[in-house]
Amino acid sequence: GGPYPISYGSIVPQQNEAANLLVTAAVSSSHIAYGSIRMEPVFFVLGQSAATAAAMAIDRGLAVQDIPYDALRERLEQDGQVLDYDRPVRQAAVDPKRLPGIVVDDADAQRRGAWPESTSIGGFVGVAYSHDNDDMKGEKSVVYELTVPKAGRYELRLSYTANPNRATNVPVTIETAGGEVAKTVNQRQSPAISGAWVSLGTFDFDAGKTTVTISNKATDGHVIADAVQLLPVGGK
Repeated sequence: GGPYPISYGSIVPQQNEAANLLVTAAVSSSHIAYGSIRMEPVFFVLGQSAATAAAMAIDRGLAVQDIPYDALRERLEQDGQVLDYDRPVRQAAVDPKRLPGIVVDDADAQRRGAWPESTSIGGFVGVAYSHDNDDMKGEKSVVYELTVPKAGRYELRLSYTANPNRATNVPVTIETAGGEVAKTVNQRQSPAISGAWVSLGTFDFDAGKTTVTISNKATDGHVIADAVQLLPVGGK
């Protein structure tokens, strides 16, 4: 999935346990996360960060938990660390900023439950797509909020990456001017529009906020949440 941050809090213990300890090779993380963290370049960066924090704690007479993070951040950035990183759009992906109409990527949607990101299959919108991990059926959803600039008739499209392990019965709920509309999408089939999009239909929408919700209720495989696109009928 690309670069990710590691919290300073994951290398220090609770203050009532130890106020002068920094641990770089046994960080507080899940087993899965540690499988990614335990690489030498990562340990190098964690070691540099711990040494900088230790020096600041000594100089200021503070517990390692009380170091002002803004001061630590400033020094780490001066030393060349990258603490914020905007992942570029891969060549295998579609840049949402270049698409017509109103586009909301999964990165900007509201999620209920865990939706891990993946880049395993190309053709997705943005830097990745999300999936439900094929578990906790009925307990996960992704809600896209779109702002309709003008009341009228629009075509609504959904993007996903097809694969044999996908669900054939993904429920999608659309909030239209006439009320909620329920659709079902077979994500094992390749999207018909440019290999990336499937049309959910043409609907009337009021001006203002509206939502599109993807659920994993009773689905028979992995559910993919990538992006939605709203296009005015006739291009107006």
